[in-house]
Amino acid sequence: MVLLSDINDADELDEEPGEVIESAPPQKVGEERHLSNSGLKKKLLKRGHGLETPDFNDEVTVHYVGTLLDGTKFDSTRDRDQPLTFTLGQAQVATGLDYGIITMKKGEVSLFTLPAELGVSSNSDSVTQFEVELISWIRVIDVCKDGGIVKKILEKGTTNERPGDLDEVLVNYKVALVDGTVIAETPEGGVQFHVKDGHLFPRLPKVIMSMTREEKAELIVQPQYAFGEKGREASGGLQSIPPNSVVHVNIELVSFKPVINVTGNSMVLKKILKEGEGAFIANEGAKVTVRYTAMLEDGTVFEKRGIGETPPLEFITDEEQVIAGLDRAVATMKKGERAIISIHSDYAFRNVEVRQDFVIVPSGSNVVYDTEMMDFIKRAPWELSSNEKIEEAGKKKEEGNFLFKVGKYQRAGRKYEKAADYVSEDGSFADDEEKLAKALRVSCWLNGAACSLKLSDFPGAIKLCSQVLDVEFHNVKALYRRAQAYIETGDFLSADVDIKKALEVEPQNREVKVIQRKCKQLQAENDKKDAKLYGNMFAYEMKDSSVVTKRLKAEKEEDEMKKEEAMRMEMDKVADSAAPPDGGLF
Repeated sequence: MVLLSDINDADELDEEPGEVIESAPPQKVGEERHLSNSGLKKKLLKRGHGLETPDFNDEVTVHYVGTLLDGTKFDSTRDRDQPLTFTLGQAQVATGLDYGIITMKKGEVSLFTLPAELGVSSNSDSVTQFEVELISWIRVIDVCKDGGIVKKILEKGTTNERPGDLDEVLVNYKVALVDGTVIAETPEGGVQFHVKDGHLFPRLPKVIMSMTREEKAELIVQPQYAFGEKGREASGGLQSIPPNSVVHVNIELVSFKPVINVTGNSMVLKKILKEGEGAFIANEGAKVTVRYTAMLEDGTVFEKRGIGETPPLEFITDEEQVIAGLDRAVATMKKGERAIISIHSDYAFRNVEVRQDFVIVPSGSNVVYDTEMMDFIKRAPWELSSNEKIEEAGKKKEEGNFLFKVGKYQRAGRKYEKAADYVSEDGSFADDEEKLAKALRVSCWLNGAACSLKLSDFPGAIKLCSQVLDVEFHNVKALYRRAQAYIETGDFLSADVDIKKALEVEPQNREVKVIQRKCKQLQAENDKKDAKLYGNMFAYEMKDSSVVTKRLKAEKEEDEMKKEEAMRMEMDKVADSAAPPDGGLF
């Protein structure tokens, strides 16, 4: 029997990333097509429905009638009135038939013509035909890519979303041994846990992250991914599990609550209880209206807003009007969204004891906010008039200046960036407005570069200064700050170029002269280090060369001694052959 891997398609194309390959037009009923250059042909008899087709390793259920070209029938599931279920890719009926079925849709009927080498028997010279109806199929996935966990999708999920490792999931499952003995089962309503925390057996989280909401599946789990070669003793609601047990699991992902790592360091986590409306989030600078219940980790409530008779809270995000964790999380919320926000003390009240509405929040407390975004107002830069953009940019710049003066360089940098966005070059300003907009852009880029230098973000400073110099090639501040950044990155040559350009514009600039001296000093120190390094390398090479020379000289002398010895032996042989028979002297 020919294997699937033996079938080559001469029309197969190597697609470059991003290359668009035009697909063939849909096949018409009654039309016959070649599926490959191996001689496999398909004639569409009845259209299927949907867009999906099965793949290798899927379990398909089909009716088929197999005949020779002369019409002689040799096999038929219809005669047996029993459709056949088998796994695609294992040539259980005929290799070519597997390749044909993967092109079919559910309910489709097609006639496949198979050349002899792709037919039922490799010993036959007969061309065969199969009329096939694809009744259904079950998607089969090798979760770990080694056969350790095989997942059969019994019922597809309702969405394409899959849970992540931080998400909280609700699952139903029943676990049984091969003989049908049930060893574990969830209570009615399922069991809830965070994916990252694990559950039941080590690879269950990997399975769950491959599932979609409301998906039902059957798992066959090999011992190495289940309970191992030792098995498990009865405990915690689980019956005893024999060593090296294969287990069968029927599992349903009932639902899951997405958990967002807001700060990237897991210190502010947002678990979404209710999805919000639309696609827009509040983001920074929005005026938001929220209601919440604030609690300690043990559930003790210390503040309420918008609950009962208390009014909701209004504030502007990214203005430090609330604790940092709440500020950052609310900026990611949609209108109508409800979430549980878990905040580490570093993003809450830190090491300060705070008296709130109901209780005192101890220092170093982690806190939890059950929060709902009631509404937010946010105007994007493109929604403003030219004059409004310039005014808003000026406000953001002043806010950045204040933050810079109090040492909050990261937040100041963000303010300058937003201000520059309001007056970007594609803002369609009139001539007189463009002058103001350009001056604001340059000023914000320069101030942003100063923030980057304070934060040791030297590539960021170089980028912002370069933006200024693209507009004003003689700007001394940009040349000065870019030279500072170049010095810090060890690029003394580029720093020297910028310093000389700055001094051409302002020969007496004291600050530029100071960093010129610093640059020269650091360059000299660097040159000394390089000279010492290369000197040591040269000395090592010379020493190594001397050793090699001595070794070669010794080998040469040894070769010459061997040659002299060989010559003496040859002379002795000659002398022996020329000696008189009586041993007398020659």
